[in-house]
Amino acid sequence: MRFIHLADVHLGAVPDKGWPWSSKRGEEIWETFRRVIAYIRENPVDLLFIAGDLFHRQPLLRELKEVNYLFTTIPDTRIYMIAGNHDYIRREGGYRGFAWAENVTFFMEEKVTCVKDPLLPVYVYGFSFHHREIRQELLQGLAPMEGEGLHILLAHGGDLEHVPMNIPALSASGFDYLALGHIHKPELMIKSGAGYSGSPEPLDRSETGQHGFIEGWLENERLRVRLVPFACRSYEQIVVTLNEESTQGSVEDMVAREIIRKGKENIYQIHLRGERAPELLLLPERFKSLGNVLLVEDATRPLYDLELLQKQYWGTLVGDYIDYFSGRALTPVEEKALYYGLQALLETSR
Repeated sequence: MRFIHLADVHLGAVPDKGWPWSSKRGEEIWETFRRVIAYIRENPVDLLFIAGDLFHRQPLLRELKEVNYLFTTIPDTRIYMIAGNHDYIRREGGYRGFAWAENVTFFMEEKVTCVKDPLLPVYVYGFSFHHREIRQELLQGLAPMEGEGLHILLAHGGDLEHVPMNIPALSASGFDYLALGHIHKPELMIKSGAGYSGSPEPLDRSETGQHGFIEGWLENERLRVRLVPFACRSYEQIVVTLNEESTQGSVEDMVAREIIRKGKENIYQIHLRGERAPELLLLPERFKSLGNVLLVEDATRPLYDLELLQKQYWGTLVGDYIDYFSGRALTPVEEKALYYGLQALLETSR
């Protein structure tokens, strides 16, 4: 028995709106979903679990038909689906009354129900969101029904506003695997027999690292799972440490080399650290021409000898300014104000 666990696809989302690459991102989310289905055609699995938020919002009829067509291309795979907090089932929403393909089981109820797979000794449990938020602990005390075989729970949530759940308790109650959705970063909880598959494509800059889906199989009567990286691109961070010899050009070259090494298709956050020569004024906008650069954070400090400057400018505005910040621990904002203000005053005095 083999399965794929997928969640938080968010078809219809357009990440990074307003950036040059954002127009491609919406289609990439669809394309990655199509690639997952193609992967199943080439590497057949018995079961596909979709643990909520297949869509980023209420699905349109044409979108449901497109997804349903893709499901018909893998007729030997039984598909079990639930709705999450983004694509929750509304009273007049597209999910209601939609005729899914024969190999699809959609859990319409807001309470947990169980379906026995027609071909395998597998029992699948699931429920769908009917509201944006569910604060009740719907899964508290839940345990598998009687039946020889594997018991798998599909659930979406895990925080205070979206079905709080005690994962170790659910696992201890007898479920063999918890196929979870809602958390966009993949997480395998091997000891608890649970996993958040994460979003197949990262959806914002906080979702760094690998993204894809979870693949599971039965081996010597034990369930094994692994994360399969599958995203078109990822959010990456580049940290560059400057010194007194650094220049705008040398820093740009370092960033450019890292972008080539990590992949030009990825989306970058650049963090500048260390100490620079006081006369170096970095131009963050220039880094954005090097690739898909979403953020440039300049946390460098000009290499001033504050003690020497305070003596040299004693009794002047510059000396008083340094004195104002002296003798106490500075917050990051105060430290930045000290160095930016000092640089401005010294430039003015020259």
